[in-house]
Amino acid sequence: MPSLEEILAIARSVGWGASYLLRSYYYGENKDNLDIKDKQGSPVTSADLAVNRYILDRLQTNLGQEEFAYITEETYKSSTPQPTKSWVWIIDPLDGTRDFIDKTGEYTIHIALVKDGRPVLSVVAYPEAERLYFATLGGGTFVETRDGNIQQVKVSRRHNIEEFTIVVSRSHRGKKLEKILSKLLCKKQKSVGSIGGKIAAIVEQQADVYISLSGNSAPKDWDLAAPELILTEAGGKLTHFDGTPLIYNKEDVSQWGGLIASNGECHDRLCAEAERILVEIENEAI
Repeated sequence: MPSLEEILAIARSVGWGASYLLRSYYYGENKDNLDIKDKQGSPVTSADLAVNRYILDRLQTNLGQEEFAYITEETYKSSTPQPTKSWVWIIDPLDGTRDFIDKTGEYTIHIALVKDGRPVLSVVAYPEAERLYFATLGGGTFVETRDGNIQQVKVSRRHNIEEFTIVVSRSHRGKKLEKILSKLLCKKQKSVGSIGGKIAAIVEQQADVYISLSGNSAPKDWDLAAPELILTEAGGKLTHFDGTPLIYNKEDVSQWGGLIASNGECHDRLCAEAERILVEIENEAI
């Protein structure tokens, strides 16, 4: 099996290639051929499918399927048992498809390598920013620009909750989440489309907190596995409201309940406050 550094070099190359392919659907020769369809209430385009094929082909050609299993948003079927291998690739070829269609520019590509349920290697490509974030467990988080410049990135050290900026979705904001956001001490908000883009905002010190609360649906493993490691290796935290870690490649790929991503400062306090407010809201509804 290749070293983690060798695998990361492959994943970074795949991330850049996937970025260029997506941009060909955003601007170039494929932009008028998105073939938008509905997939369980969410849009899927020919760009999602093309990039999915590209990532799988490149990874499997270079790394094979003997040591590694592969889960992607576009190939996952709930009726198929989850892979039992220790090493699993969890991939979202286009996080923020609605933003891609609406041309907000806030879409990302997620490529994570998970070992025994936890991410150990991660790439989040941000095509419109021409930036690629990458991290390995214990190795820190770095951002690479199109010209090949690489710099380490770290979250802010802001510790006054009243000064925190919460990064929020343009959509997917249910009534309970709106109430939680309205009752938290941090009032400043920044709207960003994809989850990868939200985490990028935190590691670039443009925001400090992101909160997710499931309703009829919940974020999936491929939404979170790659962004989580980018955040935690930059010094941040991502947990459930009760402080427990996220586990990936379980029988259910949905991450239900409340989740908080933060710069790590006051994380436990934010978790406790969000959980308290949620209980209060639910009691009011009884």
